[in-house]
Amino acid sequence: MLPGNFSFSIDRGGTFTDVYAEFLGADGAPRSRVLKLLSEDPSNYPDAPREGIRRVLEAETGAPHPRGAPLDTSRVAAIRMGTTVATNALLERKGERTALVVTQGFRDLLHIGNQSRPNIFDLEIKCPDVLYEEVVECDEEVVLPLGDAPSTRAGPDPVGDSQRHPLVGERAAAVTGEAVVVRRPPDMAGLRHELQRVLDAGIVSVAVVLKHAAIFPRHEQLVGRLAREMGFKQVSLSSVVMPMVKMVPRGFTAAADAYLTPHIMRYIQTFQAGFDAGLARVPVYFMQSDGGLTSVADFSGHKAILSGPAGGYVGYATTTRWGGVEPSRLQMIGFDMGGTSTDVSRYAGAYEHVFESTTAGVTIQAPQLDINTVAAGGGSRLFCRSGVFQVGPESAGAHPGPVCYRKGGYLAITDANLVLGRILPDFFPKIFGPLENESLDSEGARAALEAVAAEVNAQAAAAGQPPKSVDEIAMGFLRVANETMCRPIRALTQMKGYDVTQHVLSCFGGAGGQHACAIAAALGMRSIFIHRYSGILSAVGIGLAEVVQEAQEPSAATLGADALPDLERRLDALQELAVARLRKKGFSDEQICCQRFLNLRYDGTDVPLMTPAPEAGGFAAAFEAAYKREYGFKLEGRAIRVDDLRVRASGRHTEPQQPGREPGDAGPLPTPAVTASAYFEAGGRQPTPAYLLTDLKPGHAVTGPAMLIDNISTIVLEPGCTAHVTAARDVRIELGSAPAAAGGAAAVAAAADGAAAGPADTECDPIQLAIFSHRFMGIAEQMGRVLQRTSISVNIKERLDFSCALFDADGNLVSNAPHLPVHLGAMSEAVKYQIRHYAPGGAGAAHGLAEGDVLVSNHPQLAGGSHLPDITVITPVFEGGSVVFFVASRGHHADIGGISPGSMPPHSHTLEEEGAHIISHKLVQGGHFDEAGITDLLLAPGRGGNPAVSGTRNLQDNLSDLKAQVAANTKGIALVKELIGEYSLPVVQAYMRHIQANAEAAVREMLVAYSRDQGLPEVGTVTAGDQMDDGTPIRLAVTVDRRDGSAVFDFEGTGPQVFGNTNAPPAVTHSALIYAMRCLVTRDIPLNHGCMAPLTVKIPPGSLLSPSPDAAVVGGNVLTSQRVTDVVLKAFNAVAASQGCMNNFTFGDPGMGYYETIAGGAGAGPGWHGRSGVHTHMTNTRITDPEILERRYPVVLKQFMLRPGSGGAGRYRGGDGVARELEFLRPLTASILSERRAVRPFGLLGGQPGDAGLNLWLRRDGMVVSLGGKATVQVEGGDCIRILTPGGGGFGPPTADAACAAAAAGDGDALAAAAEGQAVAVSINVTATLPTPVSTDATALLAQKQAITNWEDFAQATTRECYLSPFCNREAPAPDAGASVTFVERCGNKAEGELAVDLSLLANVESVFFQENLFRGSLPKEWGREGAFPRLESLHLEDNQLSGTLPPEWGTQGAFKSLLQLKLECNKLSGTLPGRWGLPDAFPELSELWLLGNQLTGTLPSEWGTPGGVQNHINLYDNSLSGTLPDSWSNLSNLISIWLSDNPKLSGTIPKGWANLPLGDLSLENTSITGCVPPALVDVTTFCFPRPDSCPKVLPPCKGR
Repeated sequence: MLPGNFSFSIDRGGTFTDVYAEFLGADGAPRSRVLKLLSEDPSNYPDAPREGIRRVLEAETGAPHPRGAPLDTSRVAAIRMGTTVATNALLERKGERTALVVTQGFRDLLHIGNQSRPNIFDLEIKCPDVLYEEVVECDEEVVLPLGDAPSTRAGPDPVGDSQRHPLVGERAAAVTGEAVVVRRPPDMAGLRHELQRVLDAGIVSVAVVLKHAAIFPRHEQLVGRLAREMGFKQVSLSSVVMPMVKMVPRGFTAAADAYLTPHIMRYIQTFQAGFDAGLARVPVYFMQSDGGLTSVADFSGHKAILSGPAGGYVGYATTTRWGGVEPSRLQMIGFDMGGTSTDVSRYAGAYEHVFESTTAGVTIQAPQLDINTVAAGGGSRLFCRSGVFQVGPESAGAHPGPVCYRKGGYLAITDANLVLGRILPDFFPKIFGPLENESLDSEGARAALEAVAAEVNAQAAAAGQPPKSVDEIAMGFLRVANETMCRPIRALTQMKGYDVTQHVLSCFGGAGGQHACAIAAALGMRSIFIHRYSGILSAVGIGLAEVVQEAQEPSAATLGADALPDLERRLDALQELAVARLRKKGFSDEQICCQRFLNLRYDGTDVPLMTPAPEAGGFAAAFEAAYKREYGFKLEGRAIRVDDLRVRASGRHTEPQQPGREPGDAGPLPTPAVTASAYFEAGGRQPTPAYLLTDLKPGHAVTGPAMLIDNISTIVLEPGCTAHVTAARDVRIELGSAPAAAGGAAAVAAAADGAAAGPADTECDPIQLAIFSHRFMGIAEQMGRVLQRTSISVNIKERLDFSCALFDADGNLVSNAPHLPVHLGAMSEAVKYQIRHYAPGGAGAAHGLAEGDVLVSNHPQLAGGSHLPDITVITPVFEGGSVVFFVASRGHHADIGGISPGSMPPHSHTLEEEGAHIISHKLVQGGHFDEAGITDLLLAPGRGGNPAVSGTRNLQDNLSDLKAQVAANTKGIALVKELIGEYSLPVVQAYMRHIQANAEAAVREMLVAYSRDQGLPEVGTVTAGDQMDDGTPIRLAVTVDRRDGSAVFDFEGTGPQVFGNTNAPPAVTHSALIYAMRCLVTRDIPLNHGCMAPLTVKIPPGSLLSPSPDAAVVGGNVLTSQRVTDVVLKAFNAVAASQGCMNNFTFGDPGMGYYETIAGGAGAGPGWHGRSGVHTHMTNTRITDPEILERRYPVVLKQFMLRPGSGGAGRYRGGDGVARELEFLRPLTASILSERRAVRPFGLLGGQPGDAGLNLWLRRDGMVVSLGGKATVQVEGGDCIRILTPGGGGFGPPTADAACAAAAAGDGDALAAAAEGQAVAVSINVTATLPTPVSTDATALLAQKQAITNWEDFAQATTRECYLSPFCNREAPAPDAGASVTFVERCGNKAEGELAVDLSLLANVESVFFQENLFRGSLPKEWGREGAFPRLESLHLEDNQLSGTLPPEWGTQGAFKSLLQLKLECNKLSGTLPGRWGLPDAFPELSELWLLGNQLTGTLPSEWGTPGGVQNHINLYDNSLSGTLPDSWSNLSNLISIWLSDNPKLSGTIPKGWANLPLGDLSLENTSITGCVPPALVDVTTFCFPRPDSCPKVLPPCKGR
């Protein structure tokens, strides 16, 4: 009998497809087989999963199964698959062409999203593109009435208010039982017309997202019916895709479903088409992101994002078990380390789901397993940048892969493991090399690491430090990688109230076994479990997963005895629906189990918890217990709201795996397959036995150091670890007392013994520098998570208006999480004030500081605050009786008193009118929280005698949030002490200083480079200015001193303090400066005090930026801070002005208050357009979802969309502002505090200003009133406030303007003139001087030196072995301008020194060729003077040691008039590409520009696309360029070759205009360019596109083009 009853479980990954087959053998016994094959191999098979099934069937049955014939399914019992098809389509933006139908007024809602930007320090704000091409606005409106009962939303008199402002329309019931009013049903005629336009454009997939559709789906159903009737093939209704309140994430989810589902269905159809007709009887299931299987008919795009990783989660959750252990009591951390990334997750008896997550920039609102991904895998690239070891985030990918893959790849983690002997080439597949028959390249990997070692050791030698071996450097990279992977594990456990040390590390994935012991040791974990099929565990998990059906609907009930019967009835109905679906799939009731959930939250919060029905007790008790564990407290007396009801029904097709008995003694260990030399942090390089797992039996125990090897993975046992083979042949590892791999053994020992760290421990080590950078940042991040978890206010918990940071004993910033920029520098000033306050001679000296004290302050002028609502909580960290660090948290409190609700009054004139001001108070003393004392301070403003001024209106929220800040600081202290205990105090403090010094060096380098780029003298000054809407000027002069890389920022000339609230305390200016410096340093450095160390800041006392102690300042923090930032960045010509405002809008009454800041346009910069509808610079707070806003507050959001055309025009356009309009349903007080309503955001270098903002009050009587920039009004029901936020300024003239481009070359006056739009001519006059002679090599032959007496002789001496360069010899004569030299060459010698300035005087020279010499120094800018090299045709400076930046002066009109070829390859040149070089008059005859193999950064200049610029060839291969491909290069009509490979940060798509270029060569390999290829480019001779698996010559054009 042939084998049969095959069940296939398949994980189709991005690189490999894993197949796990279970079947009955010929003897009837159960068997299994595993298979791994490439996911893409079109030359051999069309579909990898089907090919895997074919191979297994053919191998096990012996019957032929030809590739070309339909696959015989007679022996196939089931197919279960997980696939990355949806994920890849989302990442690569290769889904279906899609349209969006959305409520009128919200066409740009998904573009704006929550209005925050992903990286606060990127001036070029990059947000993922939306998934739809077209938008159709549906004219319809559904609103929520006030109701009849008084409430926070409805106010004290909802009936009267509703009568005074009746909502006209049809009253209807929502699915939640709530009342809604249909003001306007959908305009179906208008909608049909617009949808036809979409159909005519070839779009047949549509997502429908209407406001309040989750609770009132009728309108979406009407739209969906119409779309289907008209012929749309995919219609995704948000109310069906995910019926949960929150319009933005529900909209993203519906759009993803419409975009991905047709793509997935096409793949499934292709997969099914290869089988015979018998497939119809075979159950085919697909893995969903929630860990459950579903049928083909129910599989949809938005549920497929984590299909593959979900299989791995289920795999370890169901198989991590061994004899003697009760599986239900285990807590596990899943650790899946692959080639490009690592997934971590947690399981403790139940799947942990999240209901809102972001993938590829798209927010998905659907149940998904809580899997966190970090960019560290076997292919993560290794760098030593500016003295710091760095792992990733760039990946070598599968092609070219690590160096050891023999494809010319990049140094990666796999190379480090190979060199350290942790991967053995003899036991690795021989699939490398040109014939794919060679093993891993150990020599190549070692050579690459030796090159890094040479660089590291050169830096060490310069610092007087001992060198490191290649092994030490390779291990250092692994330690940094391990720390990178530890951070998300800590976030999953410690940040949610779990003890990480009580978990088992369940390790799988191809690279996980090499790092598992080190990761576990670093986290204090004691046990590791590695399944026998760990390399394909995702496929195994897919086979063990259950078939799942979910049913869900929204609710608006309040949990209580009265509501429970109806909730139970609705849950029963949902359960019956889900169970019925499973019965139809063939599951019996015995196979079905159900889980019932209520999604619960406290009233007034927006953080629901999906709470399962408890076995005992009620939902309320279960929710409160879960809330306390998650957030650390309960909200006593708060009602509990029910947001959703959910039932998850699971059909079980396999029995859960049970742990076998603990195996007995297996006898002696087998002989090792080999004894290798491997390196370990504990003990260094040592003989290490390597055992084949197939040789080990259940019961065997192997003690480290050792390696366990199978055909798909390697397990590295660190010294002190013991591996036990279980009865099921899995591997369980127990950790001994080996030192943590993320820390240094010496430091750990020193800390344990109480010994002082030695000098070697405290000297700057690039490995430890990277590790401590991670650890310090982790402290601030974990503090932030605690604060967010334990706070209760909307501002902190939801809008994320808070920051946390760590400071040294002097109050200098050590690290902060990337929270709000406006807090960053200001917090340091607050800490320093408290240090002075309690120091001897200070006002608080009598009380002093003791361990356990917690301080609180918020005074802006006297105590380093920003504005009064931002309250700072500061805690000293004591060690040995002394303060060694401080931790601090700052949060924006919803109200702290003053003259208006929300404490953001538009017209305050004194600090008293803005609320409670605290200079210093001990919030906690002796472990006691001083509630009485802080209450008195917060209520004090109401007792001051001014009846208009109130104390805090929300005391309980203030107290709760202050306790949350204390909890965050307590967490920080614990983490600091943990770090000290691990490394010792001297080591921790030393690396604190080293990290600050590293940031300082980066800023100094940036200042020097800027000064040179701008052509400033050695000590040079630039100026910039702007003015507030009231005319108050902000003036800045920046004087940069290149001698030490310092700068003076002098605000002399700034206007005086104003009788208003836009005054900004000095701490705010410091925040703006530290933010700007961090933005201008383009490489990734931690933000700390080092960024400010090179700066001297001068602020005139009594000015707008240094007001008196009693001046009003609430607007200074949110308005003036933005303007100061704009001015600083303007001085550096970095970016045009952004919206320059936070658009602070508040409304409320004595019982309710709401505060938001509103996005606007970002300024454009050199090489990019400004982002529209986003928060910029000093803020990054989120905005409330439209549906949440209307459910919580008595308003209707009428529109929230972009203001088209409000961004300034320019070569790069400024981003557009937004239009946001709210209608009020009852009387309230509304306030707007804004700027840029009179003075428009400036453009830069000829760019036009963005539009100013506008605030309008649309009264119900028809009157329209302009509110100006700052106003408080009493609105009535039916009134509207419309806020139009400013756009960003443009960059560069709207058309090619040679004068502006010339100014960009660096002339300060020209830059200023161009900024005003003036046309200027730039000339650079440089006095020629010979460089200072350098010493000569004494070993050189005097005869050779004396023989070279003139330039003619030198030209003939190019082949001599001469160690001297006449350019630098003291005795060498100055060249004669009339010399007849035509060719100067120096190749393959060891000529050294600097390039002579006066070489450019040779009037007849036609070629300069210096290759493979030792020339150093920078390129002489004097070579660009007028008349230089009048006949030079070729300048070739290849493979020398030249450094510095590319001189803009070389592009000066009049130099290099005949130059055809400019090659500066393989040097150490850095900085950005001068835009001036691309202009027609720069190099008028230039045909070829080769700058490959340097260290150039920045973006590709659009100026290089000016017609008449570079003619034929541009080669920028192997640099560090970033940004997008300039569309302007389309103007280079003769360009035949563009090489941009190996610039990983280049991104975006190929501009459409490039299709018109006559390209013969286009190389974009190893960049981040994505998208489709313009059809006209597919005929290029050489086409290298950045895909990991191949470098195809032809790629298909975009669909529908």
